[in-house]
Amino acid sequence: MPMPAFEEYEPAGDCACRGCAQRRRSLARARAIPLRDGGHPAARGARRALVLATAAGVVLSGGGAAAVAVAAPATGPVALDDPGSPQGARTPLHGPKGGAVGKPGAPAGVKRIDRTTIINRAKLWLDAKVPYSMSEYWTDGYRQDCSGYVSMVWNLGTNEWTGSLDKFATKITKAELLPGDMLLFHNPADPNNGSHVVIFGGWADETQTHYIAYEQTRPTTRKLATPYGYWANGSKYVPYRFNGVKGGIVPEEPVPGPKPGDSTVFPGAAKFGPGRTNDHVAQLGRMLIDRGAFRFYPKGVADRTWSEHDRLATQAFQAAQGWTGADADGIPGAHTWRLLVERQGKDIPPTVGGAPGPGGVRAYPGASVFRPGRSHAAITALGRQLIKKGFGKHYTSGPGPRWSEADRRNVEAFQRAQGWRGASANGYPGPETWRRLFA
Repeated sequence: MPMPAFEEYEPAGDCACRGCAQRRRSLARARAIPLRDGGHPAARGARRALVLATAAGVVLSGGGAAAVAVAAPATGPVALDDPGSPQGARTPLHGPKGGAVGKPGAPAGVKRIDRTTIINRAKLWLDAKVPYSMSEYWTDGYRQDCSGYVSMVWNLGTNEWTGSLDKFATKITKAELLPGDMLLFHNPADPNNGSHVVIFGGWADETQTHYIAYEQTRPTTRKLATPYGYWANGSKYVPYRFNGVKGGIVPEEPVPGPKPGDSTVFPGAAKFGPGRTNDHVAQLGRMLIDRGAFRFYPKGVADRTWSEHDRLATQAFQAAQGWTGADADGIPGAHTWRLLVERQGKDIPPTVGGAPGPGGVRAYPGASVFRPGRSHAAITALGRQLIKKGFGKHYTSGPGPRWSEADRRNVEAFQRAQGWRGASANGYPGPETWRRLFA
């Protein structure tokens, strides 16, 4: 099979035409991110900026010339094969207009990739806090929406959309899900209405009611414990496995719980409580997460500084043992510590139920109350408290008992006012949001 030839082109530095200006911007983007961090292979040198990873990958894997994608100077974005696609225009990753390109959704071959690499690529945009956009493209050449993100994570070399990603994968069952697989909902009748895709990062706990989702959504890339299959239209999300994946099970994160060097001896109650920062607090949080307290930690991890998350999680574990009063005050004692270290006693139940609210404030009703389509008296109480605190500008009427986008946006504004960002400011109230609102 003859090797395709690539034309080298360096735009003139003083040329003001639209094509040269766009090419100079593309070259700048190609140099912006190192190859080792998932950047475009063209970053190896300006004069190789026209050779795409997709072209090399398809040739090496035995794909025909018709499947090769090559970037070339252009005066604007090239139209998609499906002009009605809601996922944006064709990008240089797809190749030039009129050139020999593989049709999106009909790959001649896929690059092999292991699950560790898939998850590490997912974290690239998470760490960079890539803004969501259906028309903009990140420095690596991938479109900044949900399906562009999955295209990047799987290293497809093309910007697919929710209507074509399934062609690169095989349908599996919920029981077969492993980190690096995807959950896809495509609405063919109206792709703009609800279509979405996320990367499965692993189960949040053994109940398999919640999983860690890596996704590209507003405002930026996020990682969040998510109910199976998703917040809205959950029953319509279908699990798929990328056809290029290799290797076995890779845990999304190191297994929580005591690590080498952790203390098995109770350090004393003085190490815990408001204002305390030490390794014992972090160890406590890890052990609690391992026993079912994941939902109390918005970021899914524990840190060294004591917070209300730690108190509520400890209290939930104590309550699971049947303790009440002073025995379930949220501060770990020697007995609590021993049960956690030795993995004895009962785990925290998987449902929030009615997590206790702080001193005199009505109890937090649980995260499941604040979801699209739900109606609950606590939603009305939440809205009234938001208005009272000065965070009700998105209400045009109400508030009422039915959860709405106005509720979510007002909660998000309140969370951001606390200095929270990312998954901690997603507009869905958790125990700490509830405590601060009603404080």
